Amino acid sequence: MAHRKLLISDANIIIDVIAGGLVDDLFQLDYTFGTPDILFEKELKDQHPEIISAGLQVLELNAETVAYASSVFNADVTDRVSLMDCVALALARQENCTLLTGDARLRKHAETESIEVKGTLWIVQQLLDNKLIDTDKAEDAYQKMRNDGSRLPEKEITKQLKAYRNK
Repeated sequence: MAHRKLLISDANIIIDVIAGGLVDDLFQLDYTFGTPDILFEKELKDQHPEIISAGLQVLELNAETVAYASSVFNADVTDRVSLMDCVALALARQENCTLLTGDARLRKHAETESIEVKGTLWIVQQLLDNKLIDTDKAEDAYQKMRNDGSRLPEKEITKQLKAYRNK
């Protein structure tokens, strides 16, 4: 089997996928999805332990990466990114892979590190491109995410759904 590209996710992307009812679809994509062990323990384990059996990999940070996450967290107190988001950023840097996040401040930090960043809309686009879901399911998933409190860019969602309906 070919090596699947690793993507590191923060908690909000995983929560969006769960809220949208897209877990089974997500793990059919040709990617490996991972998250930092400490982030899983603190932000996902209690409410979403089933995400591990669905396919999420929980990965460890090495000592150098832990120090890096701490330095990022402590560096910019005016535009602070949460410690768990710094840990996700650090793991993406450690593994030299794409970071999945919907957090604008985290995205900005990642881009200054030349780390590729994707979000919830990109995941839905991948599911649509791979015909794992149709536009009705995508629209339903976005509504469930909104109902769960996700703040998604409405104009981009409308544009995305319209483009896939016209295919």
